Amino acid sequence: MEKYKRLDAAMDSYYNDPNQFGGASSKKTDTDRVARLGALFDKYKGLFSTIATFPYPLSDILYLYTCDYIALVDDPDGDEIAIDGTLKWCDDLSVDPEDVALLAIAYELKSPSMGSWTRKGWVDGWRSLGQDTIDGMRTTLVQLSQKLASDSRYFQQIYAYTFDFARSEGQRSLGVDDAQGFWGLLIPHGLSGGALSHMLSDDDGDDVMVGDEEGWKPEYTDWWFEFLHEKGGKGISKDTWMMFLDFVRAIDANFEKYDETAAWPSTIDDFVAWAREKRASEQ
Repeated sequence: MEKYKRLDAAMDSYYNDPNQFGGASSKKTDTDRVARLGALFDKYKGLFSTIATFPYPLSDILYLYTCDYIALVDDPDGDEIAIDGTLKWCDDLSVDPEDVALLAIAYELKSPSMGSWTRKGWVDGWRSLGQDTIDGMRTTLVQLSQKLASDSRYFQQIYAYTFDFARSEGQRSLGVDDAQGFWGLLIPHGLSGGALSHMLSDDDGDDVMVGDEEGWKPEYTDWWFEFLHEKGGKGISKDTWMMFLDFVRAIDANFEKYDETAAWPSTIDDFVAWAREKRASEQ
């Protein structure tokens, strides 16, 4: 404290670099944490199984993404956790591999693709999250799940990350089936906790609540999937993916206040016309 003339300066310095106040003890603790995380990484990266003896059923979302399981089994000589290790880790965590919170973990650990974790991302990510045990990771999963459901800005970050995370290598668009799989995880979760509350953006780009007006309903996600199925097409562009999030937050429950002159993707324009007809036919 002696080198800091004010308490607020000392506190700022602590939060920017807490280890400087802990001396050798803090550095040793961090070294121990890195060692524990490295040991956990090694535990899961070396797992290998064949199709014939694979003890876990592939989840629908993993199957949609991988398509070719053989290409993604763990390489015992590599330095990456892949599908086998991921599923074993999920089993140890007692978490469903399709749990939406794993998308938040993938974001925090900078996972390059579905079911894949690099050593650097694993160690740096869990260090940042302050966990190095299975119990601690389980706790963080719950916390991030709650944050993803309730924090609109965090939800947007995970949503944006998911497009590139889920996209097949070399492809500019996301397959329709893949997109629906991830929308089916994210949209209900965001609606459940308020992250996708009905909002509009003001002239400064800030979110503004739309009073008591009802917005996107859970069943409209199924309508969107039904529309995409009828429309056909093989991919969802990044523009459509990102604008759909804004659309879900902005549209009213009756699809009456949609601005056709705004710069919405044509797919969303067509969906609004389709949804209006559907509503009219059901009344």
